[in-house]
Amino acid sequence: MSPLTGAVALPDGTLVRGRGRREGLPAGPLPDFGLYLGHPDRPRRAPWRPDWPAEWVDWPDFRVPRDPDDAAAKIIEAYGLARSGQRVEIACTGGTGRTGTVIACMAVLAGHPVADARAWTRRHYRPRAVETPGQHRWIRWFATHRSP
Repeated sequence: MSPLTGAVALPDGTLVRGRGRREGLPAGPLPDFGLYLGHPDRPRRAPWRPDWPAEWVDWPDFRVPRDPDDAAAKIIEAYGLARSGQRVEIACTGGTGRTGTVIACMAVLAGHPVADARAWTRRHYRPRAVETPGQHRWIRWFATHRSP
């Protein structure tokens, strides 16, 4: 199975793609699964529903998830799918803050130290990923509260 265009290799080699939904889909294969951050019924534009299996996390822009436990479970599920070889996409509107936060959480799941997860994500995904102090704190919360 060919990887998604623009996929990032997590520290354990698992591939995931992060992007901003406003950037549009890149060329190449479609995702097998998408984890989308925001709210499908409260977009800035017309509602968007992908043609592939997907989950939504209710996560306001520049903030943290409204339901942290639900978000953590969905991140763990998406990571497991990617780890099993499925093409997984993570996306929010701009692709930087919320998407970067999820990629940093997945880096922790892949064995990377939580203390360096934001820096790792900025080196390997986007230089401004994880935009707010609250998002940075949420990565630490995720590392200590996620299910084993």
